[in-house]
Amino acid sequence: MGKLEGKVAVVTGASKGIGASIAEHLAAEGASVVVNYASSKSAADSVVKHIQEKGGKAVAVQADVAKSEDVKRLFSETKKAYGKVDVLINNAGAYEFVPLESITTEHFHKLFNLNVLGLLQSTQEAVKLMDGRGGSIVNISSIVGPMPVGTASVYSGSKAAVDAITVSLSQELGPRKIRVNSLNPGMVATEGLSNSGFSESEFRKVIEARTPLGRIAQPEDIAKAAVFFASDDSGWVTGQTLIVAGGDRQ
Repeated sequence: MGKLEGKVAVVTGASKGIGASIAEHLAAEGASVVVNYASSKSAADSVVKHIQEKGGKAVAVQADVAKSEDVKRLFSETKKAYGKVDVLINNAGAYEFVPLESITTEHFHKLFNLNVLGLLQSTQEAVKLMDGRGGSIVNISSIVGPMPVGTASVYSGSKAAVDAITVSLSQELGPRKIRVNSLNPGMVATEGLSNSGFSESEFRKVIEARTPLGRIAQPEDIAKAAVFFASDDSGWVTGQTLIVAGGDRQ
């Protein structure tokens, strides 16, 4: 029997990359998974199909978690499909690196509305469906939260906020048997990385050269850590941030 047999997990931003891998790994451990997506319906449907072909349970639900009405609908659909929530993976996020002189109101709100407000709104709704049984919330943050880099002041600020929120919510929700932890990945080989131009960049080579394990992460490296935090294996762990970066400490 899987570590998450009988559990219901919602993974935001799960149509590709880290989120898709997390959804597939949770399903492989027995969880019924809600694959949330904002715009990539075909990609989300593909994740669901992949899970179902391996004998797992999954449904895709569209919602932009930066929008409160979308978030309410996401969890209404989750309740309709599975009746409850045991695990929430707050993975949906945006990242853009821009220098100080290029920061705009739009840039700031794009990142903070999704990376921070979206996470809080999703957590609000998920907790309602945990309904006294307890649960696990895993926030996907970033290594640039605790270890910021140049031209990423807004992105780093949003991820530092996620880590602070993780600790605060762990204290607030602990009495309700809800654990809250965060994962701080380093560079991960995803579609987003490729689209950003970093995939074949000198920056990637620098990171690989300074990383003790000698490579950047694959999505499954992050997914396996998410399974640990989602499952009872981490039942006595809350309010913690785990750096998942192959030993890279910048």
